[in-house]
Amino acid sequence: MKTTLLSLTLIFAFTSTLAIAADPLSNSPSLLNRLKDENARGQDQWIYNDLKKAMAEAKRTGKPIFVTFRCVPCHACKAFDAEVAKDNQAIRALAEKQFISLRQVEMKGVDLSLFQFDYDLNWAAMFINADGVVYGRYGTQSADGPDAFNSIGSLEKAMRRVLALHAGYPKNKTTLAAKSGAPKPYRTAMEMPGLENKNNYRKTTERNNCIHCHNIHDAENHKLHLEKKMTHETLWRYPFPDNLGLSIDPKDGQRIAKVSPNSAAARAGLRPGQTLTHVNSQPIISIADIQWVLHNLSNDAELIRINIAGSSRQHLIRTAPGWKKTDISWRGSLWNLHPRLRVWTPEVKDDELKRLRLPAGHQALKVKWINQNSPEGKAASRAGLRLNDYIIAINGKPLAKMGHREFNTHVKLNYKSGQKLPLTLIRNGKRIQFEWPLQ
Repeated sequence: MKTTLLSLTLIFAFTSTLAIAADPLSNSPSLLNRLKDENARGQDQWIYNDLKKAMAEAKRTGKPIFVTFRCVPCHACKAFDAEVAKDNQAIRALAEKQFISLRQVEMKGVDLSLFQFDYDLNWAAMFINADGVVYGRYGTQSADGPDAFNSIGSLEKAMRRVLALHAGYPKNKTTLAAKSGAPKPYRTAMEMPGLENKNNYRKTTERNNCIHCHNIHDAENHKLHLEKKMTHETLWRYPFPDNLGLSIDPKDGQRIAKVSPNSAAARAGLRPGQTLTHVNSQPIISIADIQWVLHNLSNDAELIRINIAGSSRQHLIRTAPGWKKTDISWRGSLWNLHPRLRVWTPEVKDDELKRLRLPAGHQALKVKWINQNSPEGKAASRAGLRLNDYIIAINGKPLAKMGHREFNTHVKLNYKSGQKLPLTLIRNGKRIQFEWPLQ
């Protein structure tokens, strides 16, 4: 399991408003102990992994539902999760008094038509009501790190914005309609045609056989690969408002912190300090809500409508073709994208780099592990790749500021299965040319 990634599931049963797949193996009282979920231990404000119960309580009390998704074993976002789950008193008070709060720690039984969000996250939240209407999403990640956009302050503001939307329901139901995605052709991850290793996932849920959130994107990618329909266009998921030239304050979720000069946002007349309230008529509670709107647009020229607090003017952002392209090196689902390498090549540290006597500005990656249990790892070994080899160039071009994630991304975006990756290696002090067969 990748420690940077999110692993989760929801337990569902059929109700009159939404479909829920029951999983008694996951929904047993011992799940918390099996996953060693210490952040949830003794926290009675949370309903644990039981959406059916949360829905019933929401109907009984008239409160909205605050659903958090957390991969318990993952180290990333562990501190933020602890703040939300038990430590921060403001969040705890809101979760306990104003919401029906549900902590979800697996992904096996999630209704994927209802719970649509960026699955390449370590911590995420959705807000819904007892009718299954979505109020909003929270949780954003980038190459800057899993916690670069998450903060207690912006989460609290998002929760209060949800309460305002809930107070206006059902009069505002029309404006919330687009916050729900189109129905999926399958209901849960276990029904996805592209999901691999299903027999392992059918076993009682433990730390070593959770379905991670990123596995949903893995399955989507794998199905497209098998159908020969995989393109780069499908990889530009949940683009950031920064792609429009619009930087949102991560501690607020609505306030514009920066507008890039000569950008689409600047041409639309947007300015720092303004508070963004709606995008394409959808009320916004967080950066993740903006990403949801952008995710559902095409990568061609689009017209995006922005509403600003205190102004009747609607700002129109016009995008150029290709606007969704972004840095995807941080995404967990990238590792299983074809061609798969199954080799770990971390960046060489400065002292070791000096011993290689490379020119200034050049980088090297060191082969530290080859997965001999995978076809891809076996193919690399048979071709002659060895532990402790140093990768110093790709197709004759020296590595520059390229770590393991960037190397993996470069291969996925520029090569296909069946091709050979031309590398320059240093082995025992000598340079050699090596062609890595990509399975």
